[in-house]
Amino acid sequence: MLKIYNTLTRKTEEFQTLEPNLVKMYVCGVTVYNDAHVGHAMSALVFDIIRRYLQYRGYTVKHVMNYTDVDDKIINRAKQLGEDPLKLSQRYIEDYANDLKSLNVLPATSNPQVSKTMPLIIKFIEGLIQKGHAYAASNGDVYFRVTSDDDYGRLSGRKLDDMQAGARIEVGEAKDHPMDFALWKAAKEGEISWDSPWGKGRPGWHIECSAMNLAELGEQIDIHGGGNDLIFPHHENEIAQSECYTGKEFARYWVHNGMLQLGGEKMSKSLGNMVTIKSFLSKREADVMRMLVLNGTYRAPLTFNDDTLDAAQKNVERLKSALRPASASASGLNPESLSALTTATETAKASFIEAMDSDFNTASAVAALFELSKFINTARDNNATDEQLKPAQATFRELAGVLGLKLEEKKGSGDADAFINLLIEVRTEVRKQKLWALSDQIRDKLKELGVTIEDSKDGTKWRW
Repeated sequence: MLKIYNTLTRKTEEFQTLEPNLVKMYVCGVTVYNDAHVGHAMSALVFDIIRRYLQYRGYTVKHVMNYTDVDDKIINRAKQLGEDPLKLSQRYIEDYANDLKSLNVLPATSNPQVSKTMPLIIKFIEGLIQKGHAYAASNGDVYFRVTSDDDYGRLSGRKLDDMQAGARIEVGEAKDHPMDFALWKAAKEGEISWDSPWGKGRPGWHIECSAMNLAELGEQIDIHGGGNDLIFPHHENEIAQSECYTGKEFARYWVHNGMLQLGGEKMSKSLGNMVTIKSFLSKREADVMRMLVLNGTYRAPLTFNDDTLDAAQKNVERLKSALRPASASASGLNPESLSALTTATETAKASFIEAMDSDFNTASAVAALFELSKFINTARDNNATDEQLKPAQATFRELAGVLGLKLEEKKGSGDADAFINLLIEVRTEVRKQKLWALSDQIRDKLKELGVTIEDSKDGTKWRW
């Protein structure tokens, strides 16, 4: 039975969907005003892994990830570049989609955009006003009335009185209560805007996701996901306005990933410490970023540095070793060893499912893959044929695929391969002469170039 940690209840609960075998999952996407960074990649990978596992367990997953293409940051960035805000955001939407494809993230079922959901956003706000949960202020803004929601603060565990003590009303705001939040913002001169019953303006951040969720998945969903930095105020406000509008429970399970940290700080554009996805992929393969995420606990902070990336790279290479073919001279396993490989394969699959059923425990799931790879490699060393390795390797590929790992060997050009083969021949002759230092030097230099050498009784093999 799959169990998931629910931020709302602060408990690990059995997963039960609203409709049989269907998961409706909404994940907050990016605000598209600049290149996406690896912090965005972490969240995308976490929910890609969750989606893949739900599908593996037989669920149909409607996965919605939005694009926030109307926002203060987009407007400011567009002014700096002298570009139309919607054209700028569309350019970054296309870039991010390409980044996700490069990371082997499955495309979402749908990617709604704020600019294309405006009629529903306005209707949503009108409904909240009619129900007494929102009000139009004298300055042209519309605010949600937090005191109208008795449960406000339950996701973050905050009490309204405590929040009020540290809150203040900014200059230009016309709120009834310091914690009331904007549903609609009156247009400022020169800003992009839309017509509304309250005058020209644009929506507040929180109402956008509630409206896009309603448009794509309906009044109730199974999973609402995002980074844990969104718990308050964004997701707290989403719950308040959605449930006040529909009168129904908004999301059954709230799932939040931890933040990616560089030098002990959260990675963000505002802090100026971001590493873009493009920059990362120019130096490392996508599986390394995914393995970094898999090695940890999705709800905990994740350290991003050369040490953790190197460790992830080594783990990827360890897993790749299980997929190599048998030796050309393999004579076959004896019945006892073949039976042990079959048992190990079945055990690994059971351990993998048990781990993932426990709140997507990817670190233990990867450990099951490592265990299976050890048995496969031992069988190969003991003369297993390709036919004997095939069932175990098929299961291995299946489980690795559930985690989104491609485990593809690097490929060089024909000229590069020929040159490496020449160096291997030279190294073989050097080893025959027992010039071990020179042999090791050739091996180490090739390793720096991304070439791994493996010596065995059958000779020397290499791989990218």
